[in-house]
Amino acid sequence: MTGPLVDAMGKPHQIADQASVRLVSLVPSITELLCDLGLSSLMVGRTGFCIHPADVVKTIPKIGGTKDVNIEKIRRLAPTHLIVNIDENEKPTVDLLSEFIPHVIVTHPMTPADNIGLYRLLGTIFQAEEKAEKLVYAFETASAALTRSVIHPMERVMYCIWQDPWMTVSRDTYIAQMLSLIGWEVWCSPDSEKRYPVFDWNQQLLDQIDRILLSTEPYHFSEVHVDALERQTGKLVQLVDGEMVSWYGSRAIAGLHYLKSLALS
Repeated sequence: MTGPLVDAMGKPHQIADQASVRLVSLVPSITELLCDLGLSSLMVGRTGFCIHPADVVKTIPKIGGTKDVNIEKIRRLAPTHLIVNIDENEKPTVDLLSEFIPHVIVTHPMTPADNIGLYRLLGTIFQAEEKAEKLVYAFETASAALTRSVIHPMERVMYCIWQDPWMTVSRDTYIAQMLSLIGWEVWCSPDSEKRYPVFDWNQQLLDQIDRILLSTEPYHFSEVHVDALERQTGKLVQLVDGEMVSWYGSRAIAGLHYLKSLALS
């Protein structure tokens, strides 16, 4: 990677000595990326939501969730490096952890293309440049294939991540930017400034959208919800793999292939 090693907060980082690294990840998609970079042996802690790759992460101790972190357990692990994400982790928690963890790397991919910088940043810091470049190549190849694929005309979609209350995503989220690659523009209320706004179903809203997408995460929508919502709204409702759309890191490569299959379906 050329240029300074700077994270999402503009904080510079140095290349780490692998022999002394003790790494904790509070971000599921980053945990998977670290494993795909061949760095799992450096990891001493991960969240219970860090589930991929299953055969690798099962040997890495859990330290709570992405929000409800066990501070004292992490302290006992004596990590040298912590990786967090602006959307997924709470700043007060990160501030507490930064009091005793020397190196805190903040991530915040906003667009699919940001994955390239993410691969190179972590690959360089932890001396896995060769594997990082292989991921860059795979991402760029998948992105080019998606661009060449048959794309639907632009559609307005409602991407649902929760119910009771119903919640969606704003257009400046990573999810929305992923969907835009196949011409799907997420609906979002012009009155809301939240990244994950609450909404209610009404006819005015339904008149503005072409289809409804129910994500398999973080809420576990299923085909049962699809059938019920189709009857309620009269709209095309589709279940989508939330990991493929929302997880950045190495899973974004599979996500691009997944989007291509959606575009051609």
